Amino acid sequence: MLHLYGSMPLGSTHDRIILWTAPSITLAAGLLGSSTTVALAVGSAYLFSGLMFSGDLDTYSRQYQRWLFLRWIWLPYRKWMRHRSFWSHGPIVGTLVRVLYLSLWIGGGGLLWAWLGSLWGWWLWQPWVWRSDLWQLLQVHGELLFWVAVGLELGAMNHSLSDWMVSRWQRWHRRRQRRRPLTGQLGFRR
Repeated sequence: MLHLYGSMPLGSTHDRIILWTAPSITLAAGLLGSSTTVALAVGSAYLFSGLMFSGDLDTYSRQYQRWLFLRWIWLPYRKWMRHRSFWSHGPIVGTLVRVLYLSLWIGGGGLLWAWLGSLWGWWLWQPWVWRSDLWQLLQVHGELLFWVAVGLELGAMNHSLSDWMVSRWQRWHRRRQRRRPLTGQLGFRR
């Protein structure tokens, strides 16, 4: 059953859609990429995107609440993004903005870790931090990162498309209701 609130599906509806479509997406990715690794990468990214990383992070949504004690990192994002804008729900752009935003937090955490390590003499950790070169990561794992990006975008598109379809259906339904001729209490046309 489709649960609606206002002009958008409820979070539980989005969750059901993601969970019901995940096996098909995972299987299709495995067949396209002809690899179990690709299937798992796309399927996992698809679930993560749909359940925790969708465009609804700009509101007090289920996705936002699932970040538990880390949800505070999304407060600036919520303040800056207008709900259902191109920057939060747009194809490719919405996912890219969220990935870049989260990368800033993760990168900042890595720099803080390295700085604390140097302060406290954790010299063993520093080579690991400086050797994790982005270019080398892209060269070695570029194809897998591409498939993860596909999974993230498919999960975001699923969310945005379900919002769009429900909004369109409700607009069509309202227009249809307005066009109906007035009827009396007994159902006869006047």
